[in-house]
Amino acid sequence: CPCGPAPAAALLSNASSLSAAECQEKEKPPKGKARVKPTAPHNQVHQPASILTRVVTRGQFQKVPDSLTLKAGDTLELRCRGRSVRWRFPAYLKDEDEGRLRCVIKHFERHSQLLVVNSRAADTGEYSCWSFQCGDSECQDGEDRTGKAFIFFTGQELFVPTEDYYEVVQLRTNHPTLLPCQVTSPLAKVTLHREFPPEEVAVDGIDISYDVKRGFVIHRPRPSYAGSLFCMASLAGVRQISTKYMLIYINYPSSAPKPTVSASATTVRAGENFNVTCTVFGEPEVAIDFTWEYPGQQIGRPPYIRERADLARQGGQVQQESESILYIDEARAIDEGAPPLSPSGPGTSSHPSPKGGTVWIASHATDREVSYGNAYK
Repeated sequence: CPCGPAPAAALLSNASSLSAAECQEKEKPPKGKARVKPTAPHNQVHQPASILTRVVTRGQFQKVPDSLTLKAGDTLELRCRGRSVRWRFPAYLKDEDEGRLRCVIKHFERHSQLLVVNSRAADTGEYSCWSFQCGDSECQDGEDRTGKAFIFFTGQELFVPTEDYYEVVQLRTNHPTLLPCQVTSPLAKVTLHREFPPEEVAVDGIDISYDVKRGFVIHRPRPSYAGSLFCMASLAGVRQISTKYMLIYINYPSSAPKPTVSASATTVRAGENFNVTCTVFGEPEVAIDFTWEYPGQQIGRPPYIRERADLARQGGQVQQESESILYIDEARAIDEGAPPLSPSGPGTSSHPSPKGGTVWIASHATDREVSYGNAYK
C-alpha cells in the first residue's frame, strides 16, 4: 500500500498500521441503523471468538489460525468484524511493485476487508486488526475485539528480504538481543553461523534460542558473540543465507560506580604539595572517565593527573578498581577557593576552614553521569 503508517505503534519492528483515512481505503455508507442484540445473562456469557477471518472462496470463510502458510502470488483476503477497524501488517505492503496496487482496505458497516494481491515472500509477517465498541458518546476498545495471525508466503526466497547487506546490532548486556532473520516457510531449517572464523554457533535454547516468527534471540550476551553472524536456511535441497549482522558488544553496568575521594592531608600550608585521589569500584570491562575541577583552574594552574585501573576482589566479587590522582604542587591561597562554595551533585560535601573559606575538589566519573566531590582544609 503506498500510504504512510497510522499513528498507532506497530506490533512488529517492520509493521505498519492503517485507519479509516489511509491506504486506498473505501468506506461504504451504512444501509440503516444497526439492530441491537439482546445481552445474554451473566452465566451464559462466553469468551468472544476471534474477529479475524479469511475468505477462502466466494461465500466460504475460515477462522484464521495462529499461523498460516500460503504461496507467494496467492491472494489474501482477511475480514475483521466490528466498527472503526484498524489494521497492522508487514511494512513491505506499503510499497508499490512497478505501479501495481498490492493492497486494498474496504470498510463496511459491520466489518472491514484487507485484500493483498500479487503477494510476495516479503509480505511474510504478522497481520492483526482491532475494532472499537462504540457507544453514544465515546468509543472504547478491548482485548476481546482484537485478532491476529502470522502468515508465511513461501517462494524462492527463504528469508524475508532486507535492503541492507550488513546490519549493525548492539549486543547489550542489560537485555536480550534479536537477530531478525525471518524465514518465509515454517518448514525451513535455520542455523546460526559466524563469518570469521567460519563456524556454526551452538543454539541450546538457554543462551540462544530460535523463534520461527522472529529469528534468533541471544538471551545472555557475552563478548564471545561479538563479530559478524548470519543465518542459514535450508529447505528441499536449497540453501540461502540472511543479511549479515555485525554484533557490537556493549557492557552495561548493573549498578552505578561507587566512588571514594580522599586527600593526602587534611591541612596544608602555602608552598606545600598535596594530592587528592578518587577511587571507583565498578564492573570489569566498564571504562571510567575522570574529569577534575579545582579552584586553581581559575588562574590556569595545569593539572597533573595519574590514572590506573586494576582488577580487585571486593565482597567476594571481582571488580575493576579505577583510580585517578590529582597532584597540586606548591599550594597557594587560590587553591583554597572563594567562600562560600557549595558543591552540587550526589555524594558531594564541603567543610568550612578556620578562616571561613572552603577548599574543595570535585571529580566526575562520567560512566553514569554521576558527579562526586570532596572538601579539604
